[in-house]
Amino acid sequence: MLEISAKCIGCTKCVAVCPFGALSMSGKKAVVNMSACTLCGACVQVCPVEAISIKRDTASKDFSAYKGVWVFVELEDSEDLSAEGPVRKVSFELLSEGRKIADALKEELCAVVLAGKNRNYERELGEYGADKVYFCENPEFTVYNTDIYSAAVCALINKHKPSVVLFGATVKGRDLAPRIASALYVGLTADCTALSVRDGLLVQSRPAFGGNIMADILSPNSRPQMATVRPNVMKVSPAQSGRIAILVREDLKIDKNMRRVKVLRRKIDRGSGSMKIENANIIVSGGRGMKTKEKFKLIEELASVLGAAVGASRAAVDLGFKEKSHQVGQSGVTVSPRLYMAFGISGAVQHLVGMKNSDIVIAVNKDPNAMIFGAAKYAFVADAHQVLPKLSELLAKGLKRG
Repeated sequence: MLEISAKCIGCTKCVAVCPFGALSMSGKKAVVNMSACTLCGACVQVCPVEAISIKRDTASKDFSAYKGVWVFVELEDSEDLSAEGPVRKVSFELLSEGRKIADALKEELCAVVLAGKNRNYERELGEYGADKVYFCENPEFTVYNTDIYSAAVCALINKHKPSVVLFGATVKGRDLAPRIASALYVGLTADCTALSVRDGLLVQSRPAFGGNIMADILSPNSRPQMATVRPNVMKVSPAQSGRIAILVREDLKIDKNMRRVKVLRRKIDRGSGSMKIENANIIVSGGRGMKTKEKFKLIEELASVLGAAVGASRAAVDLGFKEKSHQVGQSGVTVSPRLYMAFGISGAVQHLVGMKNSDIVIAVNKDPNAMIFGAAKYAFVADAHQVLPKLSELLAKGLKRG
């Protein structure tokens, strides 16, 4: 429950920020209507004298009221601060996986969208499995802000009580999910690479101990069960054309004064023109076996011929062969291209976690016992330095003829 102590100075800041209008003034002190309060914590954040606190009943283990699998839908940033970009691919991945979880639990799959304007999200997200879309429309949502977003999502969770909430393990997801988990006093499993259901509980799988083992994590004593999931580890299910989700508009009162940081201008770095590996259909990667930065250029030459992105193992990045943004693996980027070509990469578990969902893997390594061969559809025991120039030459000639 929400408690307001005698320290209250009657500043009315808490009344202004409450999304559901649960706070009002009685004389010179704030009072709460508990039937409207969702314990989102927005008032706690703004109280200048720390007069407001939330007391949670941690003894209760009856979670029968918690139903529904939720996916937080992330939108691309736009340089225009008055508009959002399209839905990010990771959200479709989570909806596709969430559909399986919801079916296993016999619960609804719901998408949560915070935006300045509805762009037919009920149609777009419905085609990827959502039964329902909780949509919050407010100009304050066009630019991501931790304070505003966390207060809004906490309010929705406390109002509707989902059993599972999933976020992408993106910059925004990794910022937002822990804030919400802390406010709700629930657990959070970060950077999951697999999800399943066991005995009615969400099984959250992720690499542990430096990627040497896979840990299965359960949250039996709190709700909702929350996890962030790495992009590109879940397959997007084919869209079901014409399927429309139920649109539920949530009228949240958002006070812009909650925004402690204001974005005045946004400039999106499009990079130097090189393709981002997380979006590439073809990736040519090199590892420690390429030996030097100069010899690593053989990887870049083949990638140029194929119109592919350039990837690298952690060892190659640590040796300075390529920038961190090209690193594939547990501590880098997770990818799922149609074709992944690995040259001079031994295939440590940390690297395999980042590319195991590739459709076709071709590996070239001098070591016949290299672990990368276990993930490869086509494995060649050979010297990458000899193979790469010849392969680039043959492909270049073949493409010219074609």
